[in-house]
Amino acid sequence: MGLEILVDADACPVKAEIYRVAERYGLPVTLVANDYFAVPRDPRIRLVVVGSGFDAADDWIAERAHPASIVVTSDIPLADRCVKQGATVLAPNGRPFTPNSIGMAMAQRALMADLRAMGEVTGGPKPMSGRDKSAFLSALDAAVVRLNRG
Repeated sequence: MGLEILVDADACPVKAEIYRVAERYGLPVTLVANDYFAVPRDPRIRLVVVGSGFDAADDWIAERAHPASIVVTSDIPLADRCVKQGATVLAPNGRPFTPNSIGMAMAQRALMADLRAMGEVTGGPKPMSGRDKSAFLSALDAAVVRLNRG
């Protein structure tokens, strides 16, 4: 299994950055989504539409993640599943999910869900900034270089 990028694509704000890195290194990219959307006309980029089933995109990605995969997602349970498969997992802001950090991320997610349920926290994540996209671009490039070195 060769190096590839798997993207949880429905709400991914860094698709353009992924395409740039993939083109630079000649890597295949698979975008997994519940609906169709436009992707660049490039034979290395493919869109997989899984339908609207609950966690259908997550299941598709998690079943195919492997140690030569770079998975891009902000979904912490999906990140956990992929880290356990040995994949390199990055959030769209460039933050890596690792075996050492995923437990804390899962706990923080559960805490935030509880706080939202109690009405203590409202709203979602802050919008992506240029700095976040730049950090993601650097993290993705570094992950590709590291995995290419083997």
